[in-house]
Amino acid sequence: MRLIGKYGPGAKPAAAVEADTDAWAESTESPESRPGALPAQRTSGLSERPQTGGSGPDSLVHVPTRQFAAEVGSYGPQGGALAADGPAGAALDPAGLDPTSFETALAARESAALEARHRQAADGGDPDAACRLGTLLLRRGELEDAEAYLRRAAAAGLRAAANNLGVLLHQQGHRAEAGQWWRQAAVAGSAPAAHALGLQLRDQGEEEAAEYWLHFAADHGHPLGAYALGDLMEHRRDVRAERWFKVSADAGHREAAYRLARMREAAGDKDTAEAWYRTAAARSHARAALRLGVLLEERSGGEQALLDEAARWYRQSAQNGEARAACALGFLLRDSGDLTAAAEWWQEAAEAGDGNAANALGALHAGRGAAREAEHWYRTALDAGDQNGAFNLGLLCAGAGREQQAEQWYRRAAYAGHREACNALAVVLLQRGDESGAEPWFSKAAEAGSVDGAFNLGVLHAGRGEQRQAQEWYARAAAEGHGEAALQLAVVQEQRGNLAGALERYRQAAAGGSAEGAFRLASVLDRRGDADAEAEHWYAVAADAGHRRAQVRMGVRAAERGALEIAESWYRRAAEAGSRSAAFNLGLLLARQDSEAEAMLWYTRAADAGHGRAALRLALLALRRGEPVQAENWCRRAIDYGPAEVAERAGRLLGALHAELSA
Repeated sequence: MRLIGKYGPGAKPAAAVEADTDAWAESTESPESRPGALPAQRTSGLSERPQTGGSGPDSLVHVPTRQFAAEVGSYGPQGGALAADGPAGAALDPAGLDPTSFETALAARESAALEARHRQAADGGDPDAACRLGTLLLRRGELEDAEAYLRRAAAAGLRAAANNLGVLLHQQGHRAEAGQWWRQAAVAGSAPAAHALGLQLRDQGEEEAAEYWLHFAADHGHPLGAYALGDLMEHRRDVRAERWFKVSADAGHREAAYRLARMREAAGDKDTAEAWYRTAAARSHARAALRLGVLLEERSGGEQALLDEAARWYRQSAQNGEARAACALGFLLRDSGDLTAAAEWWQEAAEAGDGNAANALGALHAGRGAAREAEHWYRTALDAGDQNGAFNLGLLCAGAGREQQAEQWYRRAAYAGHREACNALAVVLLQRGDESGAEPWFSKAAEAGSVDGAFNLGVLHAGRGEQRQAQEWYARAAAEGHGEAALQLAVVQEQRGNLAGALERYRQAAAGGSAEGAFRLASVLDRRGDADAEAEHWYAVAADAGHRRAQVRMGVRAAERGALEIAESWYRRAAEAGSRSAAFNLGLLLARQDSEAEAMLWYTRAADAGHGRAALRLALLALRRGEPVQAENWCRRAIDYGPAEVAERAGRLLGALHAELSA
């Protein structure tokens, strides 16, 4: 019984798995990347702006003073209108200007004029003008000037001013006072202020109060408030989270759509999940495009239209910086036969830190015999934290005959928890005769979920005669689809006379890819005699997998039906693979077709392999040709080879030869 796990020459690298898409990462869009930003959402990529409420904007954009001055240009503080004459003050013809620059200049002029009017009104005691001017200055980053006007307007009871004053103070690091102004604005009905206050309270650990204000913001139609409320509830495993994510997603929040899709997918509702992934992906959400591609690929069933759509979403996601999408696109292109394009995307993903893609590149080079390049990419994968890299380096070294280095790499991956590396290391130790050292690694591999590890542990116990323990491990491996493990269980059931149990296990073995299991299943059905078509099917499955006895059986069944060409084909396949029974049967078939010379060749090959009937047939043919000495030699070999019936006939023939020769 052989151990499972090819860790020597010809071994293949570990299959790259799709990487895990549940990881959350902060992007450059995250508020934490800007000094004095609002309290952070538990996500990234929030580009949606809150709705406007009150008399000032709810989302403030910084415009540096220099940029503002550059946009204002000649309409700046040098004073008003252009001169009416002279070269420097010649009147400008709008038709002769670039439309874009003209419109920009005109907008800047109007903005400057509006600011002047606001300033004049604010200085005259108008709180609404003070609010608008303070907001404009806050947008430009002129915080000191903005603060005075916003304080004046907030003191007059304008909730937009109180909200924006909170934003300004938060940017300055005065978070306690910012919270006070947000609270004042929220009490006055400002949804953006309630959202900001809720985030601040959440970050301070006051989740109950945070929920109240986020609920207030969400109820007043604030999509960011609904998203933050959903995020808070999901963190607490509150089922109401889905409702608020949907409210936010319906309002256009792409991260909420993505989170909602993840929840629906986790609940098994892939159709709804796909729809929300599509919504978020259409708004350039990179992770949503990746997951949408995965779902489309999973349900494609090989349908090219769905695979092409999956590739489009992978490409969009990759172009938006998602390395895992570039890796997935590489696998899709590889499966379509475009290895060159696949390698390009894998390289892009690998250089971005995707270990899965680096392993795929390593396997590609290893398959081409480029060991140095393969080693480079496997090491890259390892540097990215992917322990498949160490395991694959072990396979690479083993294939090159560098057994000591292979063991070192297996050991490194095994200590990092790589279950197949544990199994590989155990196989190496067992082959070296270190059974006591191998057993703990087999156990570790099996406990970590390695099906091969569980099977090999069964082999280890069976070799010691510990059948109960062996059967337990075989059963664990068989439950995970290991065909050879199911075969071992089936053989025991058949030996015990439990034919029904044996059939069940043989079916499991055949379904798990065991050619011997398929052959034995067919043999049991054949003997039972009530399932000829099914028996033929499993003989064919085993024969196509290279099982020589199944190939002989297929030849026999074809010959019985008179399909001699098919029979000859199966006999040749098995005979050329080393089956002596197939060689003898092929000889018989050829002899019936008057191909005596070729038949002799196959009889000889079968007899040289120890086939008694072939030796007896050669003895008879030699006697027919008048070669008694040659016939005697073949008779003696037939007696040695057996079986008993053949030995008895050969003995009688040999006795007759002796009598004739001595007469």
